[in-house]
Amino acid sequence: MAELLRITPQDNVAVALTALSSGQTVTLDGIALTTVTDVPAGHKVALFPIKAGEKVIKYGFPIGYAKEDIPVGAHVHVHNLHTGLSGELTYEYHPTYPTVPQIPVATFMGYPRKDGRVGVRNELWILPTVGCVNDIARQLERAAQELVGGGVECVCAFPHPYGCSQMGDDQENTRTILADLATHPNVGGVLVLGLGCENNHIGAFRKVLGDVDPARVKFLSAQDVDDEIEAGMALIGELFQAMQADRRTRQPLSRLTLGLKCGGSDGFSGITANPLLGSLADGVCAAGGTALLTEVPEMFGAETLLMNRCRSEAVFQATVSMINRYKEYFMRHGQPIYENPSPGNREGGITTLEDKSLGCVQKGGTGAVTDVLEYAQPARTPGLNLLYGPGNDACAVTGLMAAGAQIILFTTGRGTPLGAPVPTLKIATNSDLAAHKPHWMDFDAGRLLSGLSMQQATQELLRLVLDTANGRPAQNERAGYREIAIFKDGVTL
Repeated sequence: MAELLRITPQDNVAVALTALSSGQTVTLDGIALTTVTDVPAGHKVALFPIKAGEKVIKYGFPIGYAKEDIPVGAHVHVHNLHTGLSGELTYEYHPTYPTVPQIPVATFMGYPRKDGRVGVRNELWILPTVGCVNDIARQLERAAQELVGGGVECVCAFPHPYGCSQMGDDQENTRTILADLATHPNVGGVLVLGLGCENNHIGAFRKVLGDVDPARVKFLSAQDVDDEIEAGMALIGELFQAMQADRRTRQPLSRLTLGLKCGGSDGFSGITANPLLGSLADGVCAAGGTALLTEVPEMFGAETLLMNRCRSEAVFQATVSMINRYKEYFMRHGQPIYENPSPGNREGGITTLEDKSLGCVQKGGTGAVTDVLEYAQPARTPGLNLLYGPGNDACAVTGLMAAGAQIILFTTGRGTPLGAPVPTLKIATNSDLAAHKPHWMDFDAGRLLSGLSMQQATQELLRLVLDTANGRPAQNERAGYREIAIFKDGVTL
């Protein structure tokens, strides 16, 4: 395996594919380079002298400015590189529409729903309207496990701490997320469990939920019955009956919606796993499917790459609004917009937010951006959709699920067991992680560094996605790692 990777010819840094020692001579494009410092794997090394104040280029774009003169062969990281990001910006629309490669015609076996969507699971979910009944929901989940079988693949409760003492957008976010859960295509039956006195009481929640099939969505207010477990199990029994006849049928790839997420990123994320997701997303979208890209703070510094792919002026303006509105959110709370790479990101080789963002947005591929969605707003347009929301892993996967993702593809270089309510396939950016945490990881994208072609990797990942859609459990499902977290930005009483 090569020791250095220069991602584009414009770059003045390369990524160390293996750890390098000071004084070690390596060859890149036929030119010998001697390191003057140690450089950990995944980190950057200077290919040319970079003077203080000059741009450091990676992925063909600036990832910040040199704090000091950086000699050839030096480690480039937080000690000598700083961000170039600032506050709100103005943008110009320069549309580009690259050709997107097609993928072979593919189908999967899914559950058709009355609203026209298709599920890849047929599960019964228990949804508390308020955190006060979380333990009742968990008790009902445990009691219902013995009933699983036939048409019901799983019973799962999704506790959360909200639903009361919230105001404004916070309360609406809670109701919207729960409504999206209740109507998600992976769900064949839902028990909505309330307390009775909460802000988000069942009467108020039903107004947000709208018309639902009464055979598939049941409601229980715990304060209104003598024995809430007995009453809850009776309603769960009715839901089981309604779900027994559900069957998988063959569905085209166009009925698939994929959520795209990265977390615990490292210096290989933008080289292996994220471009792989982009390749797959391009193919799925070209086949009429949908891909959802969120983590708005991790678009800062790379946003123009997305803006220029917007399919219309209206989508471009919506993208500009999304970016600047999220910057306003940071500034409203007195926080710098560039304070994003986590300690784990930095240890893995990511230095600035631009560095992280240029790798992050590669998950969205190269195709046209077709729509911009609010947090938890269901996707309505095939193609690549940008979803308003944070980079926080739990909030982001919840938002992707709420927007309609039946499966989430989650790349990571550091590793994480986190799972959404839907299958959450973990894509390792490096083979060491895949070998170290096989019970967390579903796919090893690190093989792209050791000879696997992008085309072959895309076909393998597509096969895994289709197998998952057909019912193969993701590692998060095998372990029972499934949870929700609701994006919060408001007043709690």
